[in-house]
Amino acid sequence: MNILDKYIFFKYIKTFLFVVLIFTMIASIIDFSEKVENFVEEDCTVYEIIFDYYMGFIPYINSLLLPLYALIAVIFFTSRLANNSEIISILNAGVSFWRLLAPYMAAATVIVFFHLFANHFLVPWGNKSRLDFEHTYIWKNSDKGKTNKIHMFVEENKKIFIRYYNKKQKVGHDFRITTYNPDGKLKQYLEAKECRWQEDIKKWRLKNYSTRSFDGMKETFTAQNKRKTIDTTLNLVPQDFVRFLNQKEMLDSPQLLSFIDAERDRGLSNTKLFEVEFYRRTSEPITIFIVTLIGVAIAARKVRGGIGLHLAIGIGLGAIFIFLSKFSVTFATNSNFPTLLGVWIPNIIFGAIGIILAKRAQK
Repeated sequence: MNILDKYIFFKYIKTFLFVVLIFTMIASIIDFSEKVENFVEEDCTVYEIIFDYYMGFIPYINSLLLPLYALIAVIFFTSRLANNSEIISILNAGVSFWRLLAPYMAAATVIVFFHLFANHFLVPWGNKSRLDFEHTYIWKNSDKGKTNKIHMFVEENKKIFIRYYNKKQKVGHDFRITTYNPDGKLKQYLEAKECRWQEDIKKWRLKNYSTRSFDGMKETFTAQNKRKTIDTTLNLVPQDFVRFLNQKEMLDSPQLLSFIDAERDRGLSNTKLFEVEFYRRTSEPITIFIVTLIGVAIAARKVRGGIGLHLAIGIGLGAIFIFLSKFSVTFATNSNFPTLLGVWIPNIIFGAIGIILAKRAQK
């Protein structure tokens, strides 16, 4: 890297960090003003507010807006260079527009790799404490897990059914386990009036149960015994009945993939929401390359209005991108459109816009 490359590279990084700091302060103040009543009314400590909530909130909100921060940073300092005729001087010295992009893309690469790590690991770790805090003190009724007529595969050939489940008591009523042979034929049918979770031994205790076993045309029946109980180990724990709408945000990417596989094994094929989350964690960081290209193409040209006009255009494009991203996530989740393509639609559209703007940029 020559002197000019180093200058642009570090200017980009410094401006980007400054934008992150400013918007972090603004976002935290706005969020605090909205939730201050909950903080006062609920029995939560200052330590919990700062370290459990805001230490998770700050990475979360910044990860969502990082591409917008990058766009504003690029436009801000590039527009100043253009207004001081520095861009024109660089181009007149024989440096091509695409060569001028090199230090920008180098700085963008650093941000992209950090954003990838944050999206796949750092932010989910912070979300665990943030969302636990919110579910405890703010959004107390956000559990959307099923409690009635639950069908679920716990193993490849073993299916359970619970007519009603009480989450507080960790008790299921009208419980059934159906086991099949590898060829799909019924092997055993167990029915119990109640199943209760035993925390000390990590097993389910079945009460008032009966079993039917099948060996070809032969059936063996064990009648119900109200006094008899049995403890059984299942690939099922009380946490499996808890479902928060934002539960996907609490899992890092390896956990997210494992969760998707486990849900499919249990016969719950509607995992699109979690697949979208996984693909989004990769697509959003790549956006930084695209917005860097757009920002340089817009701000490198010296125009009347200077930084103000360039920032207005940049923020407008950023707002459109955020809207399009949210729309594409909803579209990919609630339609038969391929999930991966649906998540990447904003990048494809804005990538095309960036190439067009770069071709028309000042040479």
